[in-house]
Amino acid sequence: MNKPNSKDNQSVLQKFNLKELYWEIDEDDLRKFEEWKKLPILYQLALDELKNKIKLIQTEWKIENGYSPIEHIKTRIKEPKSIMGKLQRKGYDITVDNMVNKIHDIAGMRIVFSFVQDIYSLLEHLKQREDLSILEIKDYIEHPKPNGYQSLHLIVAVPLTLLEGQRWMKVEIQMRTLAMDFWASMEHILYYKYEKQVPYHVVEELTEAAKAADALDKKMCGLRKEIMGSSSSDPEHSNPPKLLT
Repeated sequence: MNKPNSKDNQSVLQKFNLKELYWEIDEDDLRKFEEWKKLPILYQLALDELKNKIKLIQTEWKIENGYSPIEHIKTRIKEPKSIMGKLQRKGYDITVDNMVNKIHDIAGMRIVFSFVQDIYSLLEHLKQREDLSILEIKDYIEHPKPNGYQSLHLIVAVPLTLLEGQRWMKVEIQMRTLAMDFWASMEHILYYKYEKQVPYHVVEELTEAAKAADALDKKMCGLRKEIMGSSSSDPEHSNPPKLLT
């Protein structure tokens, strides 16, 4: 495991405004504040570990098959204000324990693919790995949200070997296609612009756009099957990525 230098640590802590958190958490929980101060670094280390694993898969995929279906990977750590807001919406007290145990997306990774079936191929591979654990799967591709949102969400636990022993950190992974990612980005921009009070006709247009994105993905899967001789365009029956042994 790569150990970040002091400059890396300072960068993570600057992004994670701990002063804001300090004045919000319960007085009885302040004794745990020292523990919370190192959590941003641990979440960043977990993201780095996970990203290294995915990039290795990406490289092996490219060597074995001649190309990588992973277009890009993005990571982020949720800010304290967002964490506290989520706790309040869920009806939990603002404590360090609740932040760690009730909020599963403090560390987040988004993996964007060319084709739908490759999302499920990576999922099947991750299920077989012993160096991480899948805690939860939410399939919004097979079962889209009412507004048309599509993505495959995973909560995984990533092990870190520390001086104090092994510690498993939770990371949320969102896997989607380029079309799904474009739609989700536009939806986020519109909801921000309208301060979440989006006019009904805009919601309708977004839903129609989601259907168009889904149709595009299905069309591209069909073309891939024809051009590359893929055995199936059905995500549930696609083969896992062939990795070097």
